[in-house]
Amino acid sequence: MCGRYTLYQVEHLSERFNLATKPLIRVDDNYNVGPGQYMPIITKGENGNEVSLMKWGLIPHWARDIRIGYKLINAKSETVFEKPMWRNLVLHQRCLVPAKGFYEWKVLNDGKTKLPYYIHPKDLELFAFAGLWSTWQDVEKREIRSFTIMTTEPNQEMAEVHNRMPVILKPDEEIHWLEPAWDDQGKIEPLLRPYEDHGLELYRVSPDVNNARNNDKRLIYQLPD
Repeated sequence: MCGRYTLYQVEHLSERFNLATKPLIRVDDNYNVGPGQYMPIITKGENGNEVSLMKWGLIPHWARDIRIGYKLINAKSETVFEKPMWRNLVLHQRCLVPAKGFYEWKVLNDGKTKLPYYIHPKDLELFAFAGLWSTWQDVEKREIRSFTIMTTEPNQEMAEVHNRMPVILKPDEEIHWLEPAWDDQGKIEPLLRPYEDHGLELYRVSPDVNNARNNDKRLIYQLPD
């Protein structure tokens, strides 16, 4: 799964994701992004790539309670084309979730102790998770746009920490992921794979990241051996 990530140095969003217009949103550096937070998300608009703020934790359009979003922060790539809730979104409402890295917790043999790790691609400073998005309306027709992050099986490095990992797209794959004309499972599914083996750097970090209220650069510092 993917339950926490980082996004900082957001001034590079426009250039990195080829945005059609200058972002009109304000985004502070965030070293501990958690479910329920509003984060910048890239979608394909009529004039090109656009960025907007969406809430992490997908709220289906039919939901009666917005709290369901906290249960839908991730979507499994292995079943996304089978389940009715996800199928239409993966075919027609895909997005990019910009990030600098993410956290995962390794459970030790005692079954209780969890050690946090920070993970990021070795070859990408600013990258994107494959995401899906949706629009929900309350009884007064006020809209909330929300998103989820796709997950898949772990690559070689991640398997040492966890049995799942987020889908990380290469820059050339991001173009296809956002392309509306790619509305066929046969084209989309090959993008939903683990990141290449030996392509990630991961190391232990402070347990301070366990508390969502902690949010500063020290969270991504590697613990000394």
